Amino acid sequence: MGNADISLVGVLESVNQRTRLVGENWLELLLFQRVSGQRYCINVLKVNEVLRCPELTALAHSLPVISGVAHIRGETIAIIDVGLAIGQQQQRDIDDSFVIITEYNGATQGLLADSVDRIINKN
Repeated sequence: MGNADISLVGVLESVNQRTRLVGENWLELLLFQRVSGQRYCINVLKVNEVLRCPELTALAHSLPVISGVAHIRGETIAIIDVGLAIGQQQQRDIDDSFVIITEYNGATQGLLADSVDRIINKN
């Protein structure tokens, strides 16, 4: 077997190992709850941080699902009431709420949560 053959075997083995890993991917989900007690989850890869709800500034003429904006780490972030967005009641006591800072398609937003439970792993 020549050096080229040995090199090819190494590359093929590396590809096989990575293919097996992809087939066994683990999904990590952050579980959180709303006022209703309904549980929701979000992919941990989309979460930047979780923090107590900061002071919010109301926006004139914004959609009702936008609870306000917060200045977090030098960035102004819209805070979304997820429950209201899906037809549930509005988050009542925002002061005791949490905000899950997420990023989708290059846009950063915060999601209101009544409580944050834990991270679970799923394959």
